[in-house]
Amino acid sequence: MTDFHGCKGAFLCGDRVLCYLRDDKPGIPFPGHWDLPGGGREGSESPTACLLREMEEEFGLRLPADRLVWQRGYEWSQDPNVMLWFFGGFLTPRDIADIRFGDEGQAWQMMPIAQFLTHEMAVPHLKVRLAIWLRETGAAER
Repeated sequence: MTDFHGCKGAFLCGDRVLCYLRDDKPGIPFPGHWDLPGGGREGSESPTACLLREMEEEFGLRLPADRLVWQRGYEWSQDPNVMLWFFGGFLTPRDIADIRFGDEGQAWQMMPIAQFLTHEMAVPHLKVRLAIWLRETGAAER
């Protein structure tokens, strides 16, 4: 499995995770749910390049690749020969102050991690993937 469709990332600062409220439009996946940054691959970009581009488009942040400290590929439910990548990374308070929210989504926030993991309107598979990263690495304790 070398092809990938897209990626998502959990960016933490202290005990909070960067998330945004998806648009509430019919026909999109998980309308009106809390989501994590990321999106679909463009051209031949790498998973890392894809996520960093999405962070710039969605939140106006141009982050270095070394902010991404964990990654795992998951089979895409629509095609088991295609991967979706999930990354874990960190933001600084300065990064958060520099956020300029783009035109996708209704709002953003630094949500308490525990709240995101139990929120009934958070994208379900992203809650699971975030929990796996936290459990395997203890990332939330940094």
